[in-house]
Amino acid sequence: MFVKNTVSKFLGTVLLCCVAGFASATPNIQHWQSASGAKVLFVEDHDIPMLDVAVTVPAGSRYDSKSGLASMTHEMLDLGAGDLSEDAISSGIADIGAELGGDIDQDMASISLRTLSSANVRDKALGIMAKVLQHPLFQNEILEREKTRVIAALKEDETKPESIASRAFYKAVFGKHPYALPVSGDVAGVEAVNDQDVKDFYRTHYNAARAVVAIMGDVSLKEAHAIAEQLTGELPVSTDTLPMPAVTMQIKASEERIPHPALQSHILMGAPGMSRTDPDYFTLYVGNYILGGGGFVSRLMNEVREKRGLAYSVYSYFFPLGQPGPFQIGLQTKKEQADEALALVKKTLDKFVADGPTEQELVAAKQNIIGGFPLRIDSNRKILGYLSVIGFYDLPLTYLDDFTGRVERVTVQQIKDAFARHIHPDAMATVIVGAPDEKSNDGKQAERR
Repeated sequence: MFVKNTVSKFLGTVLLCCVAGFASATPNIQHWQSASGAKVLFVEDHDIPMLDVAVTVPAGSRYDSKSGLASMTHEMLDLGAGDLSEDAISSGIADIGAELGGDIDQDMASISLRTLSSANVRDKALGIMAKVLQHPLFQNEILEREKTRVIAALKEDETKPESIASRAFYKAVFGKHPYALPVSGDVAGVEAVNDQDVKDFYRTHYNAARAVVAIMGDVSLKEAHAIAEQLTGELPVSTDTLPMPAVTMQIKASEERIPHPALQSHILMGAPGMSRTDPDYFTLYVGNYILGGGGFVSRLMNEVREKRGLAYSVYSYFFPLGQPGPFQIGLQTKKEQADEALALVKKTLDKFVADGPTEQELVAAKQNIIGGFPLRIDSNRKILGYLSVIGFYDLPLTYLDDFTGRVERVTVQQIKDAFARHIHPDAMATVIVGAPDEKSNDGKQAERR
């Protein structure tokens, strides 16, 4: 089973919540299309004897025909491939000190490798990765074992307030859109998945022509070309189209109060926000840093925690995807003060959308964003994540070089205008798990307008 590490979770957190850029120290990205049709992005760096590689494909949960199918397919990749059993894969990777990992979200699935760059070690590691990617066995008995494990975990999640809140929130925000589906699936969906489903999903979505190969580290350009072909040359070739319905941006206001014995209320509020390629991306990013993405320097934290002590932590973020992903505000608070805290969050959001930030807030945000960026590209693995998202979402190769200038050019008026276009405080979905008892509606959704 993969160690979940790079690419999609990194992308959602680093590229959205913590990123800025500066012109002088960004990596030199080389790019080409491999003979297999895959898009390749490569940064050559011989400072340390390490190689990081990731292959990303459009095989996330948005393509599920059964809830959890994408996740189960991804889970099965390294549980037997080619002539290697799952034990041979795990021991082969461990014996050479390498790390085989991966991740999955709504849009994408990835497989990643970190290994020493010496030829004998590197070749063994890449040989295993190539088999895992291109020749998974999808054995039924192993699938049934994994389904049992996943179903047990899903049933446990059904008791956790944070999981209950997240699932209810995505359903309220996205309705019948595929983004409403939990990435890990649900019990009924996973129970229904069979080995033929997994094989069919793999053949359709793990496609060479749609793959993005990110390579970072101690290899030459010639070696990088060979690596990209080795990892994708035998992937399936599919002509199936991958249609995607549009996200409904202006949702209807709703509030769902779900009883739970937890001591605190878990509150999520939000709506569809922006896509990865939205023209307002940088403006919304900087604005959100001021609103709730900047930790202790954010306005929500100041109003809700510092001034009134209604929550230990409160945050907001955008999670951009191929289609507009969620804008979310979240906090936990004592049940008896949940309504007071929620009212204050709404008031703070209303004022921010109406008035925008102050010039002082904007200057401080830009300084923090730009000053913190070097820590975000201080390792090969972190740069690998950038390469993957740049390639997957067709962002400019100058994305990192341009970031500082894009951030610096954001104005108060631009933030005000962008938030007015994207965020409508009177049309938000709100979920409260562990709601105050007197207002509980037994989990039924109640419209507020």
